Amino acid sequence: MELNLLLARMSNLQPNLWTVNLQSLPLTDGEATYSLPAETVMITNAYVSTGSGTSRVDRLIWPLSQTEYAAIANKEAEGTPTTFWFNRGISPTITFYLTPDGNGPYTVYYYCVRQIQDATLPSGLNVEVPYLWLDALTAGLAHRLARIYQPQLEQVRKMDANEAWTIAATQNVENVSLNITPGLGGYFVR
Repeated sequence: MELNLLLARMSNLQPNLWTVNLQSLPLTDGEATYSLPAETVMITNAYVSTGSGTSRVDRLIWPLSQTEYAAIANKEAEGTPTTFWFNRGISPTITFYLTPDGNGPYTVYYYCVRQIQDATLPSGLNVEVPYLWLDALTAGLAHRLARIYQPQLEQVRKMDANEAWTIAATQNVENVSLNITPGLGGYFVR
């Protein structure tokens, strides 16, 4: 139980790259809201695809907050979807604006972070964490068990767990460059 609670905590603290999967969702004309798998924790990126083969075109679509979606006056407006709202409820859904029209077919591809699978050690299944996270998992579990069985060691185990988490979380990133280019065109008007 403590191990599964630790895995839930790890899911809550950040998107864990080993749980990110590319999913596809064919859209239906006139339908804005779709159910997603229950283990979907968050959506990191999404794009809408039109056409097929060499004529396929992919366009990034942007997330909206619940408030931003609620502020849209005409949620039934149809067109190629440009934004989405991800409802993180018990039964997660994704709602698109614009509502897909008849000019498709449209397919949305989205990268979702899914819940880490529960550990069922008596059944002989391994814990679903990559090698880089084993120290954080072990130290975190030692901290959680110390709270129950050795309360006098809790603070020491907590420091160990935090240090191991920090090291693992530092490596749980995409190693790509960030390039920022200012748009100066509007500043140099003749």
